[in-house]
Amino acid sequence: MPEDGETGRPLAPQELSDSFPSMSAAVLVVDDEPHIRRALRNALAGDFQRVLEAASAQEAVDLAAAHRPDIVILDLGLPDRPGQWVCAELRKWSSVPIIVLSAHHGESEKIRLLDEGADDYVTKPFSPAELLARVRAQLRRAHTAEPDGAGASVTIGDLVIDPGARTVRKSGEDVHLTPTEWELLRAFLRHAGKTLTHRQLFQAVWATSSGDPQQYLRVYVANLRRKLEPDAVRPALIITEPGVGYRFETGA
Repeated sequence: MPEDGETGRPLAPQELSDSFPSMSAAVLVVDDEPHIRRALRNALAGDFQRVLEAASAQEAVDLAAAHRPDIVILDLGLPDRPGQWVCAELRKWSSVPIIVLSAHHGESEKIRLLDEGADDYVTKPFSPAELLARVRAQLRRAHTAEPDGAGASVTIGDLVIDPGARTVRKSGEDVHLTPTEWELLRAFLRHAGKTLTHRQLFQAVWATSSGDPQQYLRVYVANLRRKLEPDAVRPALIITEPGVGYRFETGA
């Protein structure tokens, strides 16, 4: 049973619910370095009933298929196959959140991993507190996501978005969105909290792989920010991931 990090005593069910709303059962940690797996296990044990460990790509895929974890933390430098292969294999049959760990910081690598289905990216060295915050954010997103992408209305401060009715109200006033702005907002809502690359957003909204995604998106993101953000100059909803894409934050 998970224990309190300060006292070491077992947490009661209500305390567990308060400390971690999703109450996820299992996390799969994939890393070939035992000391990294140990550090991650210690950081995550208080929030998960099971911490599964894999030291290779094939073992990771096998464990994921057998135990269906709620989230995967994936290192890229594995001895048998690259971590990208694990990500691609899991995406063939699972939408489990995947957080990638890597010592590389290049934007091109981040874009490639996100395009291949990763949900978040943390560079080494990292703090356990930061990683745990990323894990919780991904689990909240996964557990509140609507399968059809429509969902119920979303309230963010004085902003109320109803995807089903295709209405937006800000401070009680109706906000008019063009059809393209609506499609972009719907793409953000379907993947709230996840960084989406320029190419992913371009394909979701314009359904094409040709053209300049950054140029198209720059215009429409600016329009959405002007209509939705409290301060379009310092956006709090549509966050720019430099060189990669955008992330929509609901504050959940």
